[in-house]
Amino acid sequence: MIAYRDFVPHQTSGPGFFSNAKYESFDAALRAANDFVVQQSLTVLNIETVVLPNVWDTSEEGTTDVSIRTSGEMSSTWHQFIRVWYEC
Repeated sequence: MIAYRDFVPHQTSGPGFFSNAKYESFDAALRAANDFVVQQSLTVLNIETVVLPNVWDTSEEGTTDVSIRTSGEMSSTWHQFIRVWYEC
């Protein structure tokens, strides 16, 4: 059997009237992925960087949503995260 786990930089503050939301660094997600692999003693099959639009939108289901919508470049915010595929 195979499984996956996503490591997404967490949102540290929400958007304001004159400011965008703030997020942890991509390096923080990488550290979390590395910690997970080591702590679980996993057999890793693949590690990938995934880039999706509007992951944090309230109408979306995050990284596992099968249909993330966008309405053009001006209304989309793209997010990258790490996906680890492993044997279970």
